[in-house]
Amino acid sequence: MTRRIFFKAVAATVSLLVLALAVADLFVSRVAANAYQQNLEDELAARIRLIIALAGQRLHQLDRAEFSRLSEVAGGRLTWIAPDGRVLLDSEADASRMDNHRSRPEVAEALQGRRGVARRRSPTVGTDFLYVALPHEGGALRLARPLSDVRAALRALRRQILLSAAIAFLPALFAAALLSRYFSRRLGALIEYAGHLAAGNFRAPLQENRRDELGLLAQKLLETSANMQRMVEELERERVELEKLERIRKDFVINVSHELRTPLASIQGYTETLLDGALHDPEHNVRFLNIIRQNAERLGRLVADLLTLSRLELGTHNFQFASYYVNPLMADVVESMRPLAEKKNLRLELHPAPPDLEVFCDAEAFHQVLANLVDNAIKYTPPGGAITVGARLLAPKDHRRLVEFYVRDTGIGVPSEDLPRLFERFYRVDKARSRELGGTGLGLSIVKHLVRSMGGDVRVESVLHRGSTFYFTLPVEPTSVTASPSGGFNRNVTES
Repeated sequence: MTRRIFFKAVAATVSLLVLALAVADLFVSRVAANAYQQNLEDELAARIRLIIALAGQRLHQLDRAEFSRLSEVAGGRLTWIAPDGRVLLDSEADASRMDNHRSRPEVAEALQGRRGVARRRSPTVGTDFLYVALPHEGGALRLARPLSDVRAALRALRRQILLSAAIAFLPALFAAALLSRYFSRRLGALIEYAGHLAAGNFRAPLQENRRDELGLLAQKLLETSANMQRMVEELERERVELEKLERIRKDFVINVSHELRTPLASIQGYTETLLDGALHDPEHNVRFLNIIRQNAERLGRLVADLLTLSRLELGTHNFQFASYYVNPLMADVVESMRPLAEKKNLRLELHPAPPDLEVFCDAEAFHQVLANLVDNAIKYTPPGGAITVGARLLAPKDHRRLVEFYVRDTGIGVPSEDLPRLFERFYRVDKARSRELGGTGLGLSIVKHLVRSMGGDVRVESVLHRGSTFYFTLPVEPTSVTASPSGGFNRNVTES
């Protein structure tokens, strides 16, 4: 590519130089010819004056031979014309046989006292001459130079001009070749870079930092490359996000269908059994009705959790933010969950935070988060175990002060391979045990969305058969910007 551009540039430069040389030859040769002829006319007139000055009165005494030698000294054909136009002497012809010259243009001018000049073929000798005539003693003295000599001199002058132009043409050609090579390399690099862009390679290097027009073009290409790369990366992220959302949608439909099918099938089955006659069976009707009630409650919890999760993901959940003391918030949850823990013979302890520690949150959402975590700990902690609830102030990070809450249990723990997916919707480590305990599989997912909606985050640490600790953070200072459940930000919050 670079070589092709180089040869095209050199060919174009040579063509322009040749054209310029031809135009220059046309005009310069014409100007030089006119200048030469004017100088020649002046020179011939000066020689005539010199002859008049040296031999003016003696011209009447000269014979033809002497007149011819005088013309040789003058360097041309010399003619003396009388006032009436008769030729008195001529250096190349017999004057007695020559026509009257009174009508000759140059002679007519000289007879009127002016310098006369003419170019024409001589009828006497059959040669083209340049004639110059000056007045002398009422007549005219004329000196002529063959036009062939003039043309030869002009050709020699033109050859000298062309030779000089050709000599000047060589360094111009060399300079043009250097410039063509310089610009062809730069232009070739730009074309190659544009090819990389067309092929989708936006990371191809382009070394161009000059500030001329090609440098500006390179800068625009680099900016275009950066913009295209950002667009492609954004489209790729959107594609990945759409694929992720599509997988989530499919998994959600499958999971909801599965979660609804089990209690509905149970309700339908026991209802049909009761209708078929078991309603009047005192040994089974109450048990069947209790099973129907339990599955209806399970359906109600599932629908309620789905609605809560949907509002959180759509950003339509209405939060009432305010600053609260940490200890009363935790104590309220612990006391509400204590009967459930005691029923299972579990110790539920509260480790108070500093009394003046505050947190900026929604009280109802906080209660739901902590209650879900405590309820989850109660479900998966064997009788005789312990559950601890506490909080602490973390060191400032990114100019934010956060309070970290934790729920620690001595339960069965979570395998390490299940920890990354623990907060996904409908994800269960032990599906059979989870359904047996009445879980919907949405509790931890709701916890994650609620915490992130209030500007915090959630994590878990667990050792199998030794227990788990769930942590979540909330901000201390009021803020109008809170993290959305998807990890972004929303401002649909109010402060009470």
